[in-house]
Parts: sequence; C-alpha cells; structure tokens
Amino acid sequence: MSGTAQQTASGTATAPDQGSKSEQAYAWLRERISSGAYSPGFRLVLSPIAYELGMSVVPVREAVRRLEAEGLVTFERNVGASVALVDASEYAHTMETLGLVEGFATALSAPLLGPEDLQRAEEINNRMISLLDDFDPHAFTELNRQFHSVLFEPCPNPHVLDLVQRGWSRLSSMRDSTFAFVPDRAKRSVEEHTQILRLIREGADALELETTARNHRLRTRDAFLEARRTAPATHA
Repeated sequence: MSGTAQQTASGTATAPDQGSKSEQAYAWLRERISSGAYSPGFRLVLSPIAYELGMSVVPVREAVRRLEAEGLVTFERNVGASVALVDASEYAHTMETLGLVEGFATALSAPLLGPEDLQRAEEINNRMISLLDDFDPHAFTELNRQFHSVLFEPCPNPHVLDLVQRGWSRLSSMRDSTFAFVPDRAKRSVEEHTQILRLIREGADALELETTARNHRLRTRDAFLEARRTAPATHA
C-alpha cells in the first residue's frame, strides 16, 4: 500500500516504515545512476520519483540526501537535486584514493581468502575475458566490481572496508565511461587481475600485494586521463 499511512487489521492507521521505504528509494535511484539511466546533470524531481515508487516524498528526500553524502548527487539552491557531474579531476582523485584503500583492504583480506573465493574470482575474470572480443563496457564494469568485491569484502578492518565501499559508490556513476572511453585498457586490466590472483595464491608479501593492487587501479586512472588529454575537443 502506498501513501503516508498503512491500515492495521483493526483499521488503525500507522506510519509506514520510512527506513525501509528510504532504503528502497535509495537502491532504486542508485541503480539508475549507476546504469546511466540517470546521467550526470539529470534533475531528480522528488514528486514524480515518489509517484513512480508508490511512496511519499519523505523517503525519496532521505535517499537523495544519502546519495548526496556519497557524492553521487549535488543540490543547488533554487534548482534542486541533480546527478553529480563528473570531471577528470574528480575521477582522478577518487581513483587515487580508492587505489590506496582498496590495495590495503586486498592485502588484509588475502589471508582470509580460501580456494573457493579465489576460484570464484578467477571465474569472474574469465567471464570478463570472454567479453573482450564483443566489448560491452557496462557488463564488463559490473563483472569488474564483482571481481574486486570478492577480494576486498573479507577485509577485517571495518573502517577500511567502509572507505573502499564509499570509493566504489563515488565511481558508480562514471565507471561505464571509463572502459567505454579506454576500451584497450580492459585487456590489460584482466591480465593484472590474473597477476593479483597469482600473488594471493603464492602467499606473496602483503606490501607487494598491496602495491600491485593499488597500481592496478592507478593504471586505469592514468589511461583515462591520457585519453582525455589527447581526445578531440568534442569528446572532452
């Protein structure tokens, strides 16, 4: 039942579970931003969104504020909320930060990863390899997220893990544009995945693994920035 109240069995109105509604609105909006359905600059008008979701504007507003805190949405006075515009410097800063914290998280997770985890990561990477000939940037990006999630999710430090997840959230509205803009980077990326898995299986030194994982992220950053630098003005 949509609206601002629900009826109990006795007919008494009760307030809806706003936390649950807010979470639903957040997930719905975030998926659309991540998929590109709501592209950078798209205005998020609360009433139509609430109507489509069958809820009041209150949980939608809460979801938008949460997305704003993650950097996926911006709010301008007298204009309202919009999907955040992404520029090269913002992308570079996000990738640099994510490279640092994700590299560390991967090194911390490595001793906790079992054979099944590594097999799952390898299978995901093989699926990424299968996409290279008929390249689909969106599917490749989603598999890339899954691959790295296997390797950093066991991180025993919750604060580091939170920073990694926040970094991925900030990237979610721009990741498709990365591999679409630098498709040649995709092949090198899966090769580096194989190298990371090899180091984990061999029980490599934590610092070596951390550095390898960090450099993997930074090479993608550098490829994107180089492509932006050399692209024609119409693609900038």
